[in-house]
Amino acid sequence: MVEPEHRASAAQRLGAQETLGISTLDPGHRPPTMPPGRHVSIKIRMLDDTEEVFDVSQRASGKVVFDLVCTHLNLVEGDYFSLEYQDHHKMMVWLDLLKPIVKQLRRPKHTVLRFVVKFFPPDHTQLLEELTRYLFALQVKHDLACGRLACNDSSAALLVSHIIQSEIGDFEESQSRQHLLNNSYIPDQVALIDRIMEFHSKNVGQTPAESDYQLLEVARRLELYGVRLHPAKDREGSKLSLAVAHTGVLVFQGHTKINAFNWSKVRKLSFKRKRFLIKLRPDLNQSSYQDTLEFLMGSRDCCKVFWKICVEYHAFFRLFEEPKPKPKPVLFTRGSSFRFSGRTQKQVIDYVKDSELRSLFLADVKPARLSILLFSYPSARTAGVVSNSPHLSVSSGNSQGMVNGQKPVELCGHSPDGRQPSPLTSPLLNDAGSVRTDDEDEVRRKRFPTDKAYFIAKELLTTERTYLKDLEVVTVSFQNLVGKDDAAPDSLKSTIFSNFDPLYKFHSGFLREVEQRLALWEGRSNAHIKGDYQRIGDVMLKNLQGLKPLTAHLQKHSEALVELEKACRGSRRLEVLVRDFELQKVCYIPLNVFILRPLHRLLHYKQILERLCKHYPPTHVDFRDCRAALADVSEVVAQLHGSMIKMENFQKLLELKKDLIGIDSLVTPGREFIRLGCLSKLSGKGLQQRMFFLFNDVLLYTSRGMTATNQFKVHGQLPLHDMTIRESEDEWGVPHAFTLVGQRQSVVVAASSLSEMEKWMEDIKMAIDLAETSNGHTADLLARSLTDNKAEWAESEDDLMASRTSLERQAPHRGNTTVHVCWHRNTSVSMVDFSIAVENQLSGNLLRKFKNSNGWQKLWVVFTNFSLFFYKTHQDDYPLASLPLLGYSVTIPTESENIHKDYVFKLHFKSHVYYFRSESEYTFERWMEVIRSATVSASSTRILSRKEPHPY
Repeated sequence: MVEPEHRASAAQRLGAQETLGISTLDPGHRPPTMPPGRHVSIKIRMLDDTEEVFDVSQRASGKVVFDLVCTHLNLVEGDYFSLEYQDHHKMMVWLDLLKPIVKQLRRPKHTVLRFVVKFFPPDHTQLLEELTRYLFALQVKHDLACGRLACNDSSAALLVSHIIQSEIGDFEESQSRQHLLNNSYIPDQVALIDRIMEFHSKNVGQTPAESDYQLLEVARRLELYGVRLHPAKDREGSKLSLAVAHTGVLVFQGHTKINAFNWSKVRKLSFKRKRFLIKLRPDLNQSSYQDTLEFLMGSRDCCKVFWKICVEYHAFFRLFEEPKPKPKPVLFTRGSSFRFSGRTQKQVIDYVKDSELRSLFLADVKPARLSILLFSYPSARTAGVVSNSPHLSVSSGNSQGMVNGQKPVELCGHSPDGRQPSPLTSPLLNDAGSVRTDDEDEVRRKRFPTDKAYFIAKELLTTERTYLKDLEVVTVSFQNLVGKDDAAPDSLKSTIFSNFDPLYKFHSGFLREVEQRLALWEGRSNAHIKGDYQRIGDVMLKNLQGLKPLTAHLQKHSEALVELEKACRGSRRLEVLVRDFELQKVCYIPLNVFILRPLHRLLHYKQILERLCKHYPPTHVDFRDCRAALADVSEVVAQLHGSMIKMENFQKLLELKKDLIGIDSLVTPGREFIRLGCLSKLSGKGLQQRMFFLFNDVLLYTSRGMTATNQFKVHGQLPLHDMTIRESEDEWGVPHAFTLVGQRQSVVVAASSLSEMEKWMEDIKMAIDLAETSNGHTADLLARSLTDNKAEWAESEDDLMASRTSLERQAPHRGNTTVHVCWHRNTSVSMVDFSIAVENQLSGNLLRKFKNSNGWQKLWVVFTNFSLFFYKTHQDDYPLASLPLLGYSVTIPTESENIHKDYVFKLHFKSHVYYFRSESEYTFERWMEVIRSATVSASSTRILSRKEPHPY
């Protein structure tokens, strides 16, 4: 076999074309500004052993050179990397980003800088970009080849098998053997060829990205992963090596780690000439406490080099933000002024998550390379960035608008397949078009009624329009999909459609009557007819009495939810069919939420009637009808309340089941969901972000898997029985920390804020109390329904074979679920919040303006499921954009923001700011109310009131 002469570059490996580069370092970020002065060519050797030449000013700082490299690579997470070179003492040192090049490189033309990984995180899942993981994989490959990453034969063979799987693909014996004979990946490779090939044969189906992931998964468990050994001696003269990692300072003897000093134990690091000093914090548990440890290194320069990297490692992994520079002394200097420069790991993760979250809602760009395409703010969209590198240009004739091998989202119009492009860059949400003028506002104010009752009635109209559209998702879209498919059993079709079709017919007539009444109320039709049409109670009373005979259909909606789950578990084909349907635009929230919509709609009628009764005086002509209608709907709500609570919990368990892997029996009798969200778990590797799921019997902690399905992998389960909880901030020196002490293990976690810590501790204490008082064997209708007829759920042999697929063959998963939003925004949400969100749904027209734009745009906006969904009109079949609100704040603009309009509220999260205008004081208060319900978590004490029937 002839080996190819050219090896793909990083960009080519990820599918990018040589002719186009988009910088994703910052929104609208351009290559660094070059200071004036004589230019010099700097050679950079990349991780794939290619060399790039950059033309820079001698007066440029190290950061300018480094930023040029990151721009050239389209590298977002560049902070994990750096440039190193050999100084005049023949020592390998890091390029100082703050100092000018001329003060560091004596002979720039003859010096080759190496672009390498500098900071190795404890877990490669913290690397959010595929490009970053690929570069880390190249670093592992290099460290293996040079012998720096020493390991046993089995680990070495396994690592090489993933490398060649990435390079040549699936195993073929002759090809694999020839490739290993022609390429050397580890010292003494010939002796391990057969073992490497054995491992390679087991990697069939792995994509290059998955091979990189598996390579890092094996490498990170090795003791020498990411370690650079610095020769030293102890006080007795024994030869040792010092190293630094994310956890602290390590001591090696040969290739064996013999000691480790965690950052939490280290009080100070310093050096005096050749002596490297580690001062420790007092340890009250040890009788023979040693305050200062001393190591002798080869020279003062060796000491200083190692001390610098220790300072940088500590700052990068332990600090929340870049340390401030020390003020310069007036007369004398003492000690080094060196400090860490750049973003900390927390800042990098927060930035990339923020960018990734924006990209999650791009409608037409699929996830494979999404995160390395373009992170665009609605108010700052740049088409491209010109680099000094000859490989990068804005666009060229032969690129055909391709970005990294894919077509970029269009900024206006429709995407090539005829659908709307990115929700965040759709024409509807751009600054142009649909601008509302002040004259239009004045005409509207004079034309329409101003009575509060009118706006309450109008809320009934707008939300009924959205409700009917939601019914169509089931009665039209879903029915068309499964109605003709044999995979759906007749019992499922009968249960769902026989109950939804009568409801859809009824509510279509109800909506027509409400529209007619509002038209008369506004005076837009039948103006010649005399009559008192400025009321809505009579219409609601008539139709709610007409809805009573349909109560039997409403009571069967819980059966429909159980029937759908049972049918999906019994048929792999139907399960895939439903999953694909949920990925369609029309199904903008989970399907089983649509199935429960009719039950939730009764709550909305009840709220509207309560507001009308509170507004009207008893003598008002509409008061009696509104009170009678309220009595009717309250009666139906009371009948369905118990079923509704069970179904909401069941629906939430089913939804979480799709987001989790590593647990087989999430939906079990008696289990109730309480809270989910992000906490940092303290381990030997430091604080690591984990997703926690709290139920009334167990607490699960997970990490997000780097798979095609975007699911969260369960790492551990903490039973709540006999668990205790205590605050531990002072004990561990970590803000907002608390300890969970279980029967078999203890876990220390830290929340992102004091309020988050209080919510978690309150809910966990409540869950512990529930676990203590519950016998754990709750038997109800739901439990019996899910455990009956197990034989019907048995998978056929074809279904079992279909389920044995590799990661890349799994169907895509919704990336914008509540769980993922909580992960990216580092927040949490409880079942109480979900229940309140169900009651607080709203829709209607709003005017929207970006922070830096002038005009206002008219949008049809639907609030549900903790998100705002944006449409052009209420007749659209699917939303063109969405804005998850978890983590956002809703406020009123200040004077300095120059928003001189009435009824304006502001939504903001970090640098994202949106302004919205409503048409009246009532609608303004309603939007503020429902949005606050999504942005401010409720207390768990509201669970009790939620579980009691609403009194009339």
